[in-house]
Amino acid sequence: MRDKSEPAAAPKGGTDITAAEVLSYLSSHPDFLIRHPEAVEGLQIPGGLDAKGIVDMRTFVIERLKTKNKQLERTNSDIVTISRANLAGQSRIHAAALALLEATSFEALIQAITTDLAVLLGVDAVVLSVESEGDDALPGRLVSGVQMMPRGETDRVLGPGRDVVLVSKLAQAPAIFGPAADLVRSEALLRLHPSSHCPTGILAIGSRTEGTFDPGQATELLAFLSRVVELCIRTWLGLPKP
Repeated sequence: MRDKSEPAAAPKGGTDITAAEVLSYLSSHPDFLIRHPEAVEGLQIPGGLDAKGIVDMRTFVIERLKTKNKQLERTNSDIVTISRANLAGQSRIHAAALALLEATSFEALIQAITTDLAVLLGVDAVVLSVESEGDDALPGRLVSGVQMMPRGETDRVLGPGRDVVLVSKLAQAPAIFGPAADLVRSEALLRLHPSSHCPTGILAIGSRTEGTFDPGQATELLAFLSRVVELCIRTWLGLPKP
């Protein structure tokens, strides 16, 4: 006698029952094989039968658990690796920020940006570029180490409204890196806008290792670094906030 809770068999000539429907039904009736043990006789069971003809699915279940355990181990390992990388990146950014804040003059600040940051961040090139229509890139200052670029170049390179651009693989780095362009294969470009009284610029960070920066990476730490650079420039030049 058919259990009333079970659907009737599909009529002859009707639509065949799909595997998805079978799986859905069994998921809703986990005790089906207990109530209908005869159904096992015509099925191929992963665990097979033991010497007494009893279905033994232990091997199948154990192997499935082993597979899931390996997957969890790989996931945990990936999480640990990512966490360590994030912590190392955070430590580097903090060290870089402190180096900028410790500068004792505007010239020392530019020196820290264009020289010390590369070492502290573990990269190969750090370039500070500022938009200019002439020789007034920074109010009252002409500083060695600051690269000039045409007005509007920041939006052209980063895109309007974008503050951070990460590129994993470069066939050729942009000219913004100057002599280091042939070396750079991965880059992070950060918009700098210290003040409405100061031209917009770009802090370009380059690495010779592909994948150092990736569009999928979080950008909060890099954005924090660019804000620190803006703050330091604004403070040393006595400029108002944007």
